[in-house]
Amino acid sequence: MLKNLWEKIDEKKAKIAIIGAGYVGLPLAIAFIDEGFRVFIIDINKDKISKILAGESYIEDVAPEQLKDAVEKGLLTPTTDYCVLKDADVAIITVPTPVTRYREPNLSYIKEAANGIAQHLHSPMLVSLESTTYPGTTEELLLPLFQSKGLEVGKDFFLVFSPERINPGDKEHPLKKITKIVGGITSNCTEIGCHLYEQIIEQVVPVSNARTAEMVKLFENAYRYINIAFANEMAIVCRKLGIDIWEVIEGAKTKPFGFQVFYPGPGVGGHCIPVDPHYLRWRLREVGHNELLLEIADTINMGMPHYIVDLAADILNEAGKPLNDSKILILGVTYKKDISDIRESPALRLIEQLMEKKAIVYYHDPYKPELAPTDFPSSKNSNISLKSIPLNEETLRQMDLVILATDHSCFNYQWIADNCQLILDTKNAFKNVNNSDAKIIKL
Repeated sequence: MLKNLWEKIDEKKAKIAIIGAGYVGLPLAIAFIDEGFRVFIIDINKDKISKILAGESYIEDVAPEQLKDAVEKGLLTPTTDYCVLKDADVAIITVPTPVTRYREPNLSYIKEAANGIAQHLHSPMLVSLESTTYPGTTEELLLPLFQSKGLEVGKDFFLVFSPERINPGDKEHPLKKITKIVGGITSNCTEIGCHLYEQIIEQVVPVSNARTAEMVKLFENAYRYINIAFANEMAIVCRKLGIDIWEVIEGAKTKPFGFQVFYPGPGVGGHCIPVDPHYLRWRLREVGHNELLLEIADTINMGMPHYIVDLAADILNEAGKPLNDSKILILGVTYKKDISDIRESPALRLIEQLMEKKAIVYYHDPYKPELAPTDFPSSKNSNISLKSIPLNEETLRQMDLVILATDHSCFNYQWIADNCQLILDTKNAFKNVNNSDAKIIKL
């Protein structure tokens, strides 16, 4: 069976089914199509499927013409129906893995995808889980489900974990250049998994098992989370000491060894960095290990929006204005620059907390024209609904304070500063502004 599937992959005859048409699944589908494979993409969101069929891309890394061409040529079949799996040779799970309100793993999307696959599992078939999760998920959740169908792993079907590493909006590191990790339940699983990804990725690295592959992703993101927390705390410390943290970082960057740069900001956002460490913490609690470093990092990072609100209040007080009833414009609400994703964005917490302090809050973001009540993390603010206001001279001059939360490339920072009274820059985006009347306070 291994040989048959290997040959189908070699000849580009293997049909790929990707479950989850989001920031990971859609670019992955296009990558396989570019190499000559036919792809099914399954998503329970009917709106996403309709947009793909119409050639409308909702992912910055996928061009509309790519979708339109793939659909018209019959290389991409978008659907909500898991029945297409009966004709697929490969199933790749790229669904979200959020956390609950108690910061515990929510595997409901993985379970739904796994059940869909199990109904149509056949020999030979390769299943790859890419969604970030705790070590043991592939072996403890997916494997027993698939084995219950009477098929033998490593012989009739093949099961691997291969963590996604897509960085939305990153032009320097396209999917094909990001090294892929693959860990299988058996050696045959790892071998065929590597062979599949070698069709679209320049470098594929096998690891000894699925648990190791699962841990690789959590290790990467926990490392980033902790170091971002350190940068955030040093920003607070440097302000107390009267030191410019940004100058400190630029100085530290000159060291050619032993230092990797991380930057402070209004918090941590996205679908990975603020979420994945909780999968590791939850797993560690299960095995009786009281992890402290990630807990401290979480306290610092999640506390940054509150720190920014306090800093904004101090800045306004110095200008003779109370935070209450002050007009505040948030520039940028997405979790990172030049993308439309707002998942876990610290700007949303910032807006909520400013409103709780009775500030009059506006926002401008060309990537996110509207914020619905469901976009905000706190149930206390379920009635918040905002629209991005136009960015013009009149708007800027009416504001008591402008807070830069997301440093989009399209912002004209010199022009913004020329038309503002007071700016709180959480990203050092105004560093090159000259001869402005605005008072610019850096994090």
